[in-house]
Amino acid sequence: MKIAFVGGGNMARALIGGLLQRGFAAEGISVVEIDAQVRSQLATQFAVHVAEQPGGELQSSDVVLLAVKPQHMRVVAEKLGQLLRAQLVVSIAAGVRTADLSRWLGGYERIVRAMPNTPALVLAGISALYAGPAVGVAERERAEEILAAVGTTLWVQQEEQMDAVTAVSGSGPAYVFYFMEALQEAARELGLGADEARRLSLQTFSGAAQLAEHSGDDAGVLRERVTSKGGTTERALSSMNSDELKRKFVEAVKRAAERSRELGEQLGKSN
Repeated sequence: MKIAFVGGGNMARALIGGLLQRGFAAEGISVVEIDAQVRSQLATQFAVHVAEQPGGELQSSDVVLLAVKPQHMRVVAEKLGQLLRAQLVVSIAAGVRTADLSRWLGGYERIVRAMPNTPALVLAGISALYAGPAVGVAERERAEEILAAVGTTLWVQQEEQMDAVTAVSGSGPAYVFYFMEALQEAARELGLGADEARRLSLQTFSGAAQLAEHSGDDAGVLRERVTSKGGTTERALSSMNSDELKRKFVEAVKRAAERSRELGEQLGKSN
């Protein structure tokens, strides 16, 4: 399989690094990137072929992975349309719907839309994928192989579900960091030093996530096991419940999904 990346930013780098760690040959990867400094860094770090403009490498590739910013997608796609023959196109641009991308590519329909999240930068992400009806089984497997290089994968059956994915896992790391900040602030106000607060919060979140992953039990069950009647955890959770923290958090995630839908509509209309 030959892969042509269009865009050489952080997520493209994560994917390239993950693929190479899995034994993918560097000579099977090319990157189109307009920034000369970034091209030099990619060539030095990964020994992949780099180019300023799309050309022969893209035409001979099996997969074209679009890793450009959503607001730049139309301009890029309109340039690429004439170079596509039978390649699979994978887009990791947030909010860009397959129908709009297909239109910008001149009606090309062999498209997979993917939504990785930022833990992919340390090969610990999760990516949701949606395949259009023109994408075959073998092509789905190719797309999954690429995204699996930076973590786990999840297929959704309706593209509309990508808005929920964006709200939950795409934006999700920011929610975790937000609660990390709050836990560290509480630790400092209780008299712990900044370094102690950071270490305690990081390991608590990391350890709790690993416990949840390996136990197989629902989060609610695990929470109950930590909560002794009349104890410290119960007191803290009682305060959170009185402030309706869970309900407010759920509503906040729904607002994120709503914004994802709005941005998708705006990108489609303005471009």
